[in-house]
Amino acid sequence: MDTRLIHTPEGVRDIYGNELRKKNIVQTNLMNAFDSFGYKEIQTPVFEFFDVFSKEIGTTKSNELYKFFDKEGNTLVLRPDFTPSMARCAAKYYLEEDIPVRFSYCGNTFTNTSELQGKLKEVTQTGVELIGDDSSCADAELIHLAVKALKKSGLKEFQISIGEIEFFKGLCSEAGLSEEMESQVRELISNKNYFGVEEYITNEGIDKKKAEAFLKVTELFGSYECLDEAQSLVSNEKSLKAVKRLKKLYETLKDFGDEKYVSFDLGMVSKYNYYTGIIFKAYTYGVGDAILKGGRYDKLLSYFGKNAPAIGFMILLDDLMVALNSQKLAPQCEPYIEYILYDKSMYKDAVKLADRRRELGYSVECVAFGEEKTIKDYVRYGYNNMVSRLYRLTSDEKVLVYDLADDSGDELPVDNYDFKAFLRREE
Repeated sequence: MDTRLIHTPEGVRDIYGNELRKKNIVQTNLMNAFDSFGYKEIQTPVFEFFDVFSKEIGTTKSNELYKFFDKEGNTLVLRPDFTPSMARCAAKYYLEEDIPVRFSYCGNTFTNTSELQGKLKEVTQTGVELIGDDSSCADAELIHLAVKALKKSGLKEFQISIGEIEFFKGLCSEAGLSEEMESQVRELISNKNYFGVEEYITNEGIDKKKAEAFLKVTELFGSYECLDEAQSLVSNEKSLKAVKRLKKLYETLKDFGDEKYVSFDLGMVSKYNYYTGIIFKAYTYGVGDAILKGGRYDKLLSYFGKNAPAIGFMILLDDLMVALNSQKLAPQCEPYIEYILYDKSMYKDAVKLADRRRELGYSVECVAFGEEKTIKDYVRYGYNNMVSRLYRLTSDEKVLVYDLADDSGDELPVDNYDFKAFLRREE
């Protein structure tokens, strides 16, 4: 057998044991935070038609998609991003609805690229979408919820950096950039290649004053004061309107008490072209990239037949777990499994005891005592596999109870009982 088959492909990994239990706890906490704001959970397929993530919609590049075919020859893709799936779903099931709807989701996404600098190609995302509300109040709700959710996950220190894609687009219009030129500048800024931005706009012969505005916009980040500087930098209506909306958003968030978690970045753009208004990312210690990404996408649903504004965000759960672990804030998982070791003659009695404990709400494993094993072997296994208590049922109808939750050594306090009396006590 080729031993290479034992390993996982590049960009994916197994998660199990205590690590997975911690991840599930954080995931549940996030979903509970979303639920508390009225966001209803929805599941969409892991794979969709290729057109859902097409270039026209402005999502992931075609060569970064995992593509395959169904028996009719249709091109299918593993979802690289939840937002287009949410938009398709809303357009299908809420086509005539004009009251805002709220979705939440959790699942894995897949990106087929070799440029992830050690990051995974399969990641777990959880997030929300608010569809049918174009107000600044909706913007504030999403940022407020992002703050609540990240705090609910266990994080204490983080920053949500907010930008406005309309500010950038207004700047491009003011400078007379074509759609192709705008896309090129967006790509350079997205990659933080500011020298490339300077070289490109210089080579394209853009007016010197307008060129300087592009270079300054990459420096417009920080506290509320940078919005005043951004306002003085432009004269076009689109950019001025974007700054005004950000100022209004800040005042609302300040009323909510969220201002210490918020900063601004007017040079923020996204590789996803479907964003139309505010965009935002959350950062924290221990991770080199954003753990939360979101924004407004008011035109995306129209590709699926429904004209409705929308805004949402997603949390990269795997990166969030890295941050929580590095900051020593990951949830503590107490041992929770009870382990019943039985001699073969005690099998039926072991099942009776296990069922009784299960009725009381415990998780119980039944395992025959191996002839070549010692109790220390099972104690050692128990410490590594979340076992809180170990019951040893012997052939002379005795029960030895080992409490693994209170100690970590091999010399454990043992309680010795008559099995029938012990079972009656449990009943």
